[in-house]
Amino acid sequence: MRRYRFLPSVQEMKIHRRIAQLCLSTVFLFGSSAAVSGETASARVIVKFKASATTLRTHALSERQMLNASQSTSAFQQRAQALGTRHGRALRAGRGISERTQVVMAEGVDSATLARILASDSDVEYAVVDHRRQRLAVPNDPLYAPVADTNPASGQWYLKSPQDPSGGISSIGMPQAWALTTGSASVVVAVLDTGIRADHVDLAGKLLDGHDMVSDTHTANDGNARDSDAADPGDYVTSDDLQSGPFLDAGCSVEESSWHGTQVSGIIGAATDNGIGMAGIAWGTKILPVRVLGKCYGNDSDIIAGMRWAAGLPVPGVPNNPNPAKVLNMSLGGVGSCTPTYSDAVSEVIATGSVIVAAAGNGAGQAVNTPGNCPGVIAVTGLRHTGTKVGFADIGPEVSIAAPAGNCVNESGECVYPILSTTNAGTNQPVTGAAGSRYTDGNDYAVGTSFSAPMVSGAVALMFSVNPSLTPSQVTSLLKSSARDFVSRPNGQSSPPTCAAPNGLEQTECFCTTSTCGAGMLDVGAAVLAAASVGGSVGPLTARIDASPRVPSPNDTVTLSAANTQLGTGRSIASHAWTLVDNG
Repeated sequence: MRRYRFLPSVQEMKIHRRIAQLCLSTVFLFGSSAAVSGETASARVIVKFKASATTLRTHALSERQMLNASQSTSAFQQRAQALGTRHGRALRAGRGISERTQVVMAEGVDSATLARILASDSDVEYAVVDHRRQRLAVPNDPLYAPVADTNPASGQWYLKSPQDPSGGISSIGMPQAWALTTGSASVVVAVLDTGIRADHVDLAGKLLDGHDMVSDTHTANDGNARDSDAADPGDYVTSDDLQSGPFLDAGCSVEESSWHGTQVSGIIGAATDNGIGMAGIAWGTKILPVRVLGKCYGNDSDIIAGMRWAAGLPVPGVPNNPNPAKVLNMSLGGVGSCTPTYSDAVSEVIATGSVIVAAAGNGAGQAVNTPGNCPGVIAVTGLRHTGTKVGFADIGPEVSIAAPAGNCVNESGECVYPILSTTNAGTNQPVTGAAGSRYTDGNDYAVGTSFSAPMVSGAVALMFSVNPSLTPSQVTSLLKSSARDFVSRPNGQSSPPTCAAPNGLEQTECFCTTSTCGAGMLDVGAAVLAAASVGGSVGPLTARIDASPRVPSPNDTVTLSAANTQLGTGRSIASHAWTLVDNG
């Protein structure tokens, strides 16, 4: 079975405590992921049967049986045995993903070989390797190490208006959005990640009842497999773990718990205006925890089952989700092209009216990770505070939009531009209750595309809050059309370079283009206003004058434009004018 990891040096939001070591991003977007070449003689494959398959008719599942764990497991096992008999192999069943899709396992053969064998069966629509995916983290590189205790390190610079001196050029303009809405409690955002610490003081009362989809007890680290408890027990990996079991030759490394899902959740919807902690982007919405990642990695089958469950679709052996999510945040991923299994899941989720947001990856300018590269997914890459692509972020034509990912600027000291969010005080096991509530900062810092994605998820949640009738395609279109232009290279400046198409080589900081970093820089205020204006709602007027280049050099010609002024339905500009002050 091929295992996927991000580059060994990459671990996203893992907020290490001053260890000159890293900033996580999980394929869940924190670092880049690389395939691990080792194969084991134990295969794990996802099989989807054709609707007309004889195997399905022989071992059919009623709707009632779908909801019964033991009955659905029995049917899936019978299907696996029947399939194995036809190919002379002993197959055993793993978890079901949908009525026609399930995991099958075998010994004495690698996953790729078994997938090829089963794909040839006349009853099988497709068979693909059940790859492992991991949370995305940024590379363990001195350029992303911390700096000094300046203002940005202790504040949420990325939420400010770009014109605010305490913000950055890539800041996402939350004050303008909050003037329209702080989020509706009827809008649910699912966080598919390592689980969430619901006892954090800034997440209390924010979370709905979720589900733990991690089916392997070794990686689950909570003493059982799938259950209704989506709490994060910690995803630490010890040296003993690496000596045996699924972690042997899996490309894992010793690391402390990341509390990645808790960090992602805080960015989306931490309690706000409560006199404590941090502000969340869509603090009026609800968060649905869906645990799909355990120690070191998560399997595609569990992640895809989590996607389906989050959107309200049935998953064999799991009670239906009573609170389907309108937005699915996936700060995770792995290398490779979008598989048929992910493509199926994305199409099914979008058909429910839900939007999927995923991190592009942290492979330093490599190709976008799966599932971010699947058609229909809003893939998000990462920016520095100055608006250029941050070195670790992945890019490519699949990217829809860019948002701040955090950057540390200097090689020593405290990180200057980290992404502040909720975390836990525990090193391996969680510290429970209020005593465990902590926030990332310039020393225990968070950076990575894993944190860019939840900014976009929060924006989408606010868009649905002002206009629940939006379709996924409308959301994507409005996000792109409302985005601010990327910063332009000053005349005569040669470094950093302009971002180029991924070519397998590392590509660190560069000036973004619309073919590499998406439509532009996320502007939440403009996106929410645009969403409110769809379908006849007028919405308030927002005048906007854009300058190009955004940061001019002496003697540059500067072009001013009012083209991005937000008018609302039925309005037009009669005239416009501007005045230069302070000698221009």
